[in-house]
Amino acid sequence: MDSWNRSNRGSRLRFDGRDQSKPGGRRSGQRPKTVEIKIDNFSFGPMTLTVSPGTTVTWINNDDVPHTVVSEDTTTFKSKALDTGDKFSYTFAKPGKYPYFCSVHPKMMAEIVVQ
Repeated sequence: MDSWNRSNRGSRLRFDGRDQSKPGGRRSGQRPKTVEIKIDNFSFGPMTLTVSPGTTVTWINNDDVPHTVVSEDTTTFKSKALDTGDKFSYTFAKPGKYPYFCSVHPKMMAEIVVQ
């Protein structure tokens, strides 16, 4: 067994980085989670993403045309027009459902679920 396995034996980490031995706790020194959503072919991928509170979501425009990322309420988050290769990030602090769309192409819709 190498030293990493010995030092982490019995650790009860969830995928979201929380330590199960401390309810609601996060391991010290662990970075908050970041997840990427790709914008390509006039769609957000994945269309529905479930994350834990504190997760930063980064959208990357891989399309050949500009897109935006705007929360359904238009106030929670709103990107500028993203050209090819541009990124926009938002950190979701509170549990809930966050539908969003592209204001340039309103039929492009998706949702972030924070739980």
